[in-house]
Amino acid sequence: MKILVGMSGGVDSSVTALMLKEQGHEVIGATMSIWGKKEIHRKIQEKLASMSGNKPTHAACYGPDKIQDIEETRKIADSIGIPFYVFDCAEQYEEIVLENFKKEYLNGRTPNPCILCNSLIKFDILPKMAKANGIEFDKFATGHYARIEKARDRYIIKRGLYEAKDQSYFLYRLKQEQLAKIMMPLGTYTKEEIRSIAEKHGLKVFDKPDSQDFYAGDYNELLEVKPKRGNIVDKNDKILGTHEGIWNYTIGQRKGLGISASEPLYVLELRKDTNEVVVGGRDDTMKDSLIADDLNWIPFDKPAKEIHCLAKIRSTQKPTEVTVTPQQDGKVFVKFENMQKSIAIGQSVVFYDGDTLLGGGIIDG
Repeated sequence: MKILVGMSGGVDSSVTALMLKEQGHEVIGATMSIWGKKEIHRKIQEKLASMSGNKPTHAACYGPDKIQDIEETRKIADSIGIPFYVFDCAEQYEEIVLENFKKEYLNGRTPNPCILCNSLIKFDILPKMAKANGIEFDKFATGHYARIEKARDRYIIKRGLYEAKDQSYFLYRLKQEQLAKIMMPLGTYTKEEIRSIAEKHGLKVFDKPDSQDFYAGDYNELLEVKPKRGNIVDKNDKILGTHEGIWNYTIGQRKGLGISASEPLYVLELRKDTNEVVVGGRDDTMKDSLIADDLNWIPFDKPAKEIHCLAKIRSTQKPTEVTVTPQQDGKVFVKFENMQKSIAIGQSVVFYDGDTLLGGGIIDG
């Protein structure tokens, strides 16, 4: 087949391209340029340049060091012996991912930009741009640790076989028309095996660290807002201190609150309307249910009735048993078998049947 591989400059996508070429496929490398050229980007680059001993950390998927990554990716493609293209997706990334990121944080919610990027940029805009520029291909492949299979008349996503690297949580928003054209060859491998393959074939990225976050800098640099002082209160509305913007906090946060108490305090709620950060003890962070909206289902259109399955509210969490009850307004009520710590509005709850990804939605309450 003729396969377009989304390459990021990391070891996973590099080995994906290598493996597919060795299998006899005609492979084409492509990457997204998402770091823009607006005033905000210039200021961030100037700030980094002024920092003593500053070096790109490659610790995040969005930042000025991605420009350097593109050139490194080009060299990797050359060493593998495949053509390589760069597509400027910065405008779409800013409109879709960054604007949502800003809106959610300023409204006291906690978004997951990587999930939105996967479904609307990486697996949508990028391959469409390649097609629009005359690049023909049969499949689009990435270095994600997950598996795509055909079950009856639908495509399904299964968890990567090695739990420590499973990335299915980030893929729940993919649609059937996307899954029909996607390949994920690494779903049966461990990270150690992939690094070993890269080293054996002389790929210099064999020991490159993984990206750990969406953005390695201060989120305020992207939000572009001035400080807005408000109160930090307990659940009885007693004022304990002040803050400079609710967007500086996340649900469950314990460190950096700037207040003293007889017991550790955690962020429980971010109130946009009153500009308050609500804190409480560890027991106050525990809940056994949530409401989810903006749902996407993969093996079926939507559940017709109550279902019992597994779910997790964080990518690194072990799935736990839940009951999912459809609501008349299109949302679902999710009841956990066990108490969950710090359920954050704006994050995603993702559902599984064994190792099969059922779908997920945005936590709304």
